Amino acid sequence: MTDNKRFPALFIGHGSPMNIIQINEFTNDLKDLKNKIPIPRAILVISAHWLTSGTAVTCEPNPRQIYDFYGFPNELYEFKYEAPGDPEIGKYIAKSGYEWNVKCSSDWGLDHASYMVLGHIFPDANIPTLELSLDYKKPATYHYQVAKFLKSLREEGVLIIGSGNLIHTFSYINPDQYAKPFDWAIEYNEYLKKSLLERNHEDLIHYKNNTASQIAFQTNEHYLPMLYIIALQEEEDNLSFFHEGFQHGSISHLSFMIK
Repeated sequence: MTDNKRFPALFIGHGSPMNIIQINEFTNDLKDLKNKIPIPRAILVISAHWLTSGTAVTCEPNPRQIYDFYGFPNELYEFKYEAPGDPEIGKYIAKSGYEWNVKCSSDWGLDHASYMVLGHIFPDANIPTLELSLDYKKPATYHYQVAKFLKSLREEGVLIIGSGNLIHTFSYINPDQYAKPFDWAIEYNEYLKKSLLERNHEDLIHYKNNTASQIAFQTNEHYLPMLYIIALQEEEDNLSFFHEGFQHGSISHLSFMIK
């Protein structure tokens, strides 16, 4: 641990896999993050792309890279991010979450929710990286509560990242990556920002009470990683946005840090 300080935690709206290879405002802001946070002992990513029955954590020494997307340019499938894992930290996380029946897993590795963003923040891929899955059978309240067992990791030099998107719908997607966002998306994005800044966690947990969420995402796996990060927020933590913007008109890249 560095100077016995609590590590920040991040939510990153990761968006299209094309951001793996592109240089744009979003990826530039990711690169800038390296100068704003200390170098962690390890990284734990709560991934929108690893859905399981029960909660699992990767415990492999060398997690495999998973190309969990289809129909993209070959350059994306040639991108390598071969970060090591850390079985001891994985076992520690599983043990810490025993009340929630968290298990070590060798069935997964690093999907693009991890390496797409980490390739810009820590391009050397030399920091042990683990993933935590989302139990797709559980309600949003469960995800907010289960996240709290991860709080001690912030005191142990682990950078926790929730990687998803707060607005993520293909029903309204514009093929133009830099299309003007839809009016409803802008309005809902502003509502989310206000709720985050005011620590209105109850409304964020019970998102179904806001009918706009039914348009913003049809399935909630990209939204849930955000609940893990706000659940880690301590009384003295501030929340700040390090990137705001849209791609394809309906994919929000709203990203924030708590520290």
